[in-house]
Amino acid sequence: MRDQLEAKLFRFEQLERDMIDPVVLGDAQRVAGVAREHGSLARVAKLYRSFLMLERQIAEHIELSKEVDQEIKAMAEAEIPDLQQRWERAWDDLLDLSGDDEDADRGRCIMELRAGTGGDEAALFARDLYEMYRRYCTERGWSVEVLDASTTELGGFKDLVLGISGEGVYRILQYESGGHRVQRVPDTETKGRIHTSAATVAVLPEPEDVEVSLAAEDYRKDLFCASGPGGQHVNKTASAVRLTHLETGLVVQCQDEKSQHKNFAKALRVLKTRLYELRRRIEHEKRASERKTLVGSGDRSQRIRTYNFPQNRLTDHRINESFTLDQVLAGRLSLVINAIEQYVRLQRKTEMTRGAIGPRAT
Repeated sequence: MRDQLEAKLFRFEQLERDMIDPVVLGDAQRVAGVAREHGSLARVAKLYRSFLMLERQIAEHIELSKEVDQEIKAMAEAEIPDLQQRWERAWDDLLDLSGDDEDADRGRCIMELRAGTGGDEAALFARDLYEMYRRYCTERGWSVEVLDASTTELGGFKDLVLGISGEGVYRILQYESGGHRVQRVPDTETKGRIHTSAATVAVLPEPEDVEVSLAAEDYRKDLFCASGPGGQHVNKTASAVRLTHLETGLVVQCQDEKSQHKNFAKALRVLKTRLYELRRRIEHEKRASERKTLVGSGDRSQRIRTYNFPQNRLTDHRINESFTLDQVLAGRLSLVINAIEQYVRLQRKTEMTRGAIGPRAT
């Protein structure tokens, strides 16, 4: 871990020099890239810099404690415990930060909800998940924007794409990706039987425009009339937009706005995010053993949670903990998220501190 921290500090200081380099400043796209990378490294690099200063101070005080002069010796010995406590707190903070995904500090993400097995009941469950996330985001002061939605006659969502922005949004929501299962008696069930349905969630970090280069010739743009569950919802003009990325075959569409231009802008955002996630996943797979997440892969296929309505219980299978379901659905998702973050933090510290040593000077 020391080597990783040294490398991050070295890169951070190199970026600091780049930010005042006239050659770099003359290239707007490069400046944006340097600024983003600098920002992503700032917290851990600055903390590690302070951590190293504490180590030097501890070493200096240990040397002073060997002095013949009893007054100097006593002052040095008196200050060492406080310095060591500060060193330990900084080390704990570094453990937390060092294991973070490089996209953890992004303030924007795309959340995709999709009904799985269970027909109309699965679509209604996807709507319930949306309401849960919307309430939680409101509580956090985040903004939620519907980028695209495909609804059913009963008011559920077959597919829903959201743009969420706010401080720490991706760091906090990243572990929501995966399969969500519901067990309950549907409103349409006449015999009171419990049904099991599913929906999937994917949370993707949204890149800045300069991070994903996308030219008009890289995709095919198709226009069509928006569709909906009722005649009043069907747009009579070709305002809906479908984009197909020619190299990867990725397809996105947006029809939530009446304006073709607004739908196109939203579709571009989603396409850039999916392209960024594709490239990101390829990079992560190259070093999968190093970056294996402590609470699962984040794939839609991985079942992460069960919502049991008859027993008013929500169970997160990754940490094997249960919570009061109606509280979580009302927006208190922080009960679950905090427990997951605590689990990840403890597991990460266990892995990273294997073989770790104390301050070098000691």
